[in-house]
Amino acid sequence: MAKKKEVTVEQKLRALYDLQLIDSRIDEIRNMRGELPLEVEDLEDEVAGLTKRIEKLSADLEVTEEKIKDKKQFITQAESMIKKYKGQQDNVRNNREFDALTKEVEFQELEIELAEKHIKEFKAQIEHKTKVIEDTKEKLEAKQSHLDHKKSELDSILQETEKEETSLKEKSDKFKRDIEERLVKAYNRIRTNVKNGMAVVTIERGASGGSFFTIPPQVQVEIAARRKVIIDEHSGRILVDQELAKEEEEKMEKMFAKLS
Repeated sequence: MAKKKEVTVEQKLRALYDLQLIDSRIDEIRNMRGELPLEVEDLEDEVAGLTKRIEKLSADLEVTEEKIKDKKQFITQAESMIKKYKGQQDNVRNNREFDALTKEVEFQELEIELAEKHIKEFKAQIEHKTKVIEDTKEKLEAKQSHLDHKKSELDSILQETEKEETSLKEKSDKFKRDIEERLVKAYNRIRTNVKNGMAVVTIERGASGGSFFTIPPQVQVEIAARRKVIIDEHSGRILVDQELAKEEEEKMEKMFAKLS
């Protein structure tokens, strides 16, 4: 059985820096999109909300119009009852029957008056809701137009970068599989905890990239020796020397050029 080839610390450092370069490139692509995906999502929510509001108001209008129809039918029935009671008054046998019929007529007249008042209120509601629907439709049209523009803008960026991002993501996953698990976990943890996502950095002017704390000369010598993985005690980042970084950057730039 063939013995698995041992990976040196230098190879691990190169693989980690390559992974950082790939992930940084993915970050750049995503930054190109900026807030666009969130803007599109917010606009979609607003459009959906306005559409739902119009649907609800339109449904309310239908209910209110049905109520007017019912009240008009009620008035017609009440007028029919008044006509009937007045006809019966011509054939009453005594004053008590006449008074009872008169009270029925008055009651129906009050019912008609109340129904007409309700119809007037319903019509005012319809007028108000119709105006709200018109205003909401104008807002919806403006938001939809804005959404269409933003979607087009986002789609254009996605078309330009989606293929490259997918390829880079595959490369990132492959590199992670080739690096021992504990280092990948450390790398992911550091990337999550730092603002710019830089988990592996070079030494710049005696300090680690992204930090103002000077690295002691002895530690700088150890980093250049590439015999162990060294973490900056101040920033928490993995450190590599500039020569290694430059070599890997040149190599990865060629790969990026093929993908883009």
